[in-house]
Parts: sequence; C-alpha cells; structure tokens
Amino acid sequence: MTPPTERRDVVIIGGGHNALAAAAYLSRAGLEVEVLERLDVLGGAAVSAQAFPGVDARLSRYSYLVSMLPQRIIDDLGLSIRLAPRRYSSYTPLPGTDRGLLVDNHDATATAASFAALEATADAEAWGRFYEGTQRLARALFPTVTDPLLTRSEARAAVADRAAWDALIERPVGETIERTFADDLVRGVVSTDALIGTFAPNVDATLNANRCFLYHVIGGGTGDWNVPVGGMGAVSGELARAARLAGSILTTNADVTALSPDRIVTVRQGGVGGSGGDQHERSIAADHVLVGCSPQELARLLAAGGADDEFGAAAPDAEGAQVKVNMLLTRLPRLRDARIDPAAAFGGTFHINETWSQLQAAYDAAAGGSIPDPIPAEIYCHSLTDPSILSPELQAAGAQTLTVFALHTPDRLLTERTNDDMRSRFERGVLDSLNSVLAEPIEPLLMTDGDGNPCLETKTTRDLEHALRLPAGSIFHGDLSWPFAEDGADLSTPALRWGVDTGLPGILFCGSAAQRGGAVSAIGGHNAAMAVLESR
Repeated sequence: MTPPTERRDVVIIGGGHNALAAAAYLSRAGLEVEVLERLDVLGGAAVSAQAFPGVDARLSRYSYLVSMLPQRIIDDLGLSIRLAPRRYSSYTPLPGTDRGLLVDNHDATATAASFAALEATADAEAWGRFYEGTQRLARALFPTVTDPLLTRSEARAAVADRAAWDALIERPVGETIERTFADDLVRGVVSTDALIGTFAPNVDATLNANRCFLYHVIGGGTGDWNVPVGGMGAVSGELARAARLAGSILTTNADVTALSPDRIVTVRQGGVGGSGGDQHERSIAADHVLVGCSPQELARLLAAGGADDEFGAAAPDAEGAQVKVNMLLTRLPRLRDARIDPAAAFGGTFHINETWSQLQAAYDAAAGGSIPDPIPAEIYCHSLTDPSILSPELQAAGAQTLTVFALHTPDRLLTERTNDDMRSRFERGVLDSLNSVLAEPIEPLLMTDGDGNPCLETKTTRDLEHALRLPAGSIFHGDLSWPFAEDGADLSTPALRWGVDTGLPGILFCGSAAQRGGAVSAIGGHNAAMAVLESR
C-alpha cells in the first residue's frame, strides 16, 4: 500500500552546513522544516572524522579553513563558533634552494627581509599595494553577500576604486599579477588564490580564475582564512544544534530519489544511501523545496520525478581539479632553510612547487592528459593553531596534522576504472613534490594507525563524487559566479534577487550552486531562507 503523502512547509534536500543554516532561519520564523540527509551524519563536506583507525585525531576531512562565514549569521543564529587566526600568511620554498618567502602578518620588517633575501624587494612594495586593493574590494563587497544582489554597476560604485575593479574584475587576474610582480615565486604565491578548486591557466580569458580569486580575498571583509577550533565538524555541529533548537526535523539515512516539479519529494529511508535494514519510502509535499545539491543532481532527481529533460539540458558542466591528502605526523619535518622554524613555515599556508612558471607547466601537462610533475600543492596544519583535534596523548607526543591540497589534478585524468590506480599515483606525486622542498623525506614521520598502516588518506575528485555527490568532484558544484547580478538582469522574484533561483517555482538552490555559494560560509543557506520568507 502506498503511504500517504506527508506535508511540510519546507523540505531541504541534503544536510550540509548550508542546509542546516537555512533550516535554522526558517524554523525560527515558524515554518515546519525537514532536512533530508542521505548519509548517517549531518554536515556534508564540513565534517570532522577519525580518519585513521585507532588514532584519536579528528580531522576536518574535506573542507578545512573558514573565511566566508559572516559574523551576521553567527550572531543571528547564536552560534558558538570560534575561528582562530593564523599569525603567518604563508611560506613558499624556492625550489632547488635553501631559501623561501615567509609572509608574517605580525612582523612587516621580517616579511620585507624575506622578500629581500629572494632579491624581490620591489615586489614587497608591490605586494602591499596589491593587497590594499583587494582589501578595498573586501570591505565593499563582503557586507553585501547576505543582502539581495547588487547589480554590477552598484557593486562597482560601492568599491569606489576603478583601478582595483578593473584589475581584478574586468581583465584576467593573471594579467594583473604579471604586470604587478616581477619574481616568479611571488607571482605564483599570489595566483594560487585564483586556482583553488578551479582548473585554469595562469592567464584565464574566461575569468573563472578571477571569480575564484575574488572569493578568496574578500572573506570577512579582510580576506583572512581562519582555523575552526574543534575542527570543521564543530561548525556544522553548531548549525545543526541551532536548527534542532529552532524546531527543524533533521533526518539522516534519507536518500531522496525523486523530486517532481510540483515539489513532491520521494525519499527512501533506512541505511546510508537507502540500503540496509528497515527500508521504507516516504512522499513529502512542500510549499518550498531547498536544494543543497548540485544542478546535475537536481536534474537527475527531477528526471526521476517525471520532469522533462529541459532542466537537465541546462545543467552546467562541472569539473573538480584537486586532490586532498590528510596526514598525521610524529613531528613537523625539517626545512632546507634552517633559519626558518617549521612551526612558522607550517603555521600559515605552505606552498609547494607553486611558482608562476610551475603552475603554468602543471596546467599544460594536465590539460594534455598527464599528471603534473611536480604537482603544485599547498599545506595547512590545523593542529599548530588548534591542537584540540588531537587527544592529550598525541599533543604531548608532539604529533601534528598536515592537509595537502594539490592543484591542477583535474577529474578528466580519471575514470571509474582507473580511480584506485590514479589515487596511488597522485598520492606518490604529492609526497614526491613535498619531499623536493624538505630537508628530510616525509614518509618516516608518518604515524601508523591501529592496523599498522601509515596515517595517510588521499581523496580524488571521484572519491568526492562518490562520497558527497559532488559532480566530477567539483567543490563549487560548477564554475563560480560573481557576487553581483549583471546590469539588466531579471531580479523580479525573491529567488532571483537573492541568487538562489533554479528556474522552477518554489524550488531554490541553498548550497554551493547558489550565486554566492562555495566555501564554508552558510551564505547560500541564509539567502535561500530569506527568499522563502520574502515570498510568503
């Protein structure tokens, strides 16, 4: 017998941090909200996990730093979230030497001396001017991300700096970097913010790299990237707590299998992905459906729900371009430059083989179908800023976490058949790239887990697609969009004004596919909730 259709004011597909933020806002406004999460835990990509069996360390498994989460959302929802700043911005070894560039946020003199040691004094002055320009954009644009969209003209007027606008918005950011800086290494450090999760050449005529760069430098109105104390799971955990306290129904092990255009959601419950014991199917009708998944996943659900293929044909292509490697070490490795304390070098972002010329060579190799050699990558060490993710015993022993984010390793290099082999090759390539800039190999420093294996976990784009249904491993659900609407754009509905429109009445994006989605920000969830409330 077919069970009766249940009713909710709002159903949210996916239980990531954006979905939880939307649920909290809408439930606080008095709406009946149910969140449907396929997995057995909430949080989506913003989770902490005991990645290594028998080792008491909870790593931020997929996402790791926070910049884009507005204080406004923290205050609105009463979230107890601590974001710890990092003293050091970055350290970048000059490949093949015992020198490197250390950018110290608290010591301008030491930073200037580090530039001088690379014979890049002129770039030190250019660095200051360049980031003064990015901060003007940040101060003007970041406060708008939790408001209805500005138009391009309104955003440009708010920035009130035509030179910075033109250099970072209108023309390829790579051209600006080439024109502003002379040193190969300095150019590379600046350009990495345009490439995290984005597969693009150094000078990208499509401006996809510009959009990636913009979101990396405007967070919080400063561009700072901070460490979530307690790990990323502490962030999503607080959002889940706020949603529950507001009255939201948070349902895990709930695999949505279909969505009709008239907002009837079919969900299979019982076990991760709908497998396991006590399976049953539910049907839920809603006034609004918020979608935390990608446009590609939404197209699949609509097709299963009886829609024609019009939406599926409009779903944009997506491709992730990163490999993620988590490690747990007995101690930090020694550097070739013995004058630099490893705690300083790894206290910010540690860049590996990311000079300007190396980044372009890596892009060219990957675009031609080969794994880059060396693989450009960057490292973040959570435990230096926040040791609470480690047990007291691991802390006392001096253990440290390392998370490596490799660039220019796009999904096009993998197939389902080759994923396991390519994962091993990527992992080997990342370790080799790291070892090339260290004074000692990293492998002997890896701790062993309870099964006797090295504490080393590698995730490809295909792994992200399987675990989180990210299309081709795209952490942004596709290409990023500007945080403003084009002049003359249709802003006639709440969904359009808030940048969450899917083209279907009552069905809204609330995650990374929203116009100002991407990163751990809760902005997509906030804006979807505001669109729902405005439409009532």
